[in-house]
Amino acid sequence: MTWLLRRATAADLDAIMSMETSTFTTDAWSREGMLSEITGAHRYYLVAESETGTIDGYAGLLSPRNSPQADIQTIAVVPAARCQGLGRTLMLALIGEARARGAHEVFLEVRADNPGAQKLYEALGFREIAVRPKYYEPDGVDALVMRLIVPDPVSQFTGRSDG
Repeated sequence: MTWLLRRATAADLDAIMSMETSTFTTDAWSREGMLSEITGAHRYYLVAESETGTIDGYAGLLSPRNSPQADIQTIAVVPAARCQGLGRTLMLALIGEARARGAHEVFLEVRADNPGAQKLYEALGFREIAVRPKYYEPDGVDALVMRLIVPDPVSQFTGRSDG
C-alpha cells in the first residue's frame, strides 16, 4: 500500500481523533488539545492518506525554528496499516523536518509497555535516557524518555561524477 503524506489541517481532526481515541484509549488527547497541536505555532503535523482517501496515520512534532531540540508529540497508525512501514515513514518525515528546522536532538516519550514502538524508535537511532515513573495516567505506566542525535542527511545519489 502507498500513502500520501501531507500537512494535517483542522479538517482532519475527526479522522485524527477517531485514531487517537481508539489507539490511546485511556490517555487520549482531548479534541481541543489536538486541534491546538495541529494548528499551533512551531508544530508540524502530518497525516498519511491512503489511495482510497482514508487517513491511516498521523504524527506530530514540536520544533521551533533554529532550536537545537525538537519533540515528537504523538504518532498513531490504524491497525490495518501497521507493520507496513508507515510508522517508520512518518517518523523519518518528522526527523527530516526537525533537521530542516535546525534541531540537533529529537526527544520522545514512549509507554514502557509498548515494545513495538520502542523497537521502531531504537531502529531509528533513539536511545533511552530516562524514565518518568507513572507518567501515563490513569494507567500509572512509566514513560521511557528517548533521544536521537539527528544524523546528517544521507544522499540517495548513486551515480558517478566525472567532474
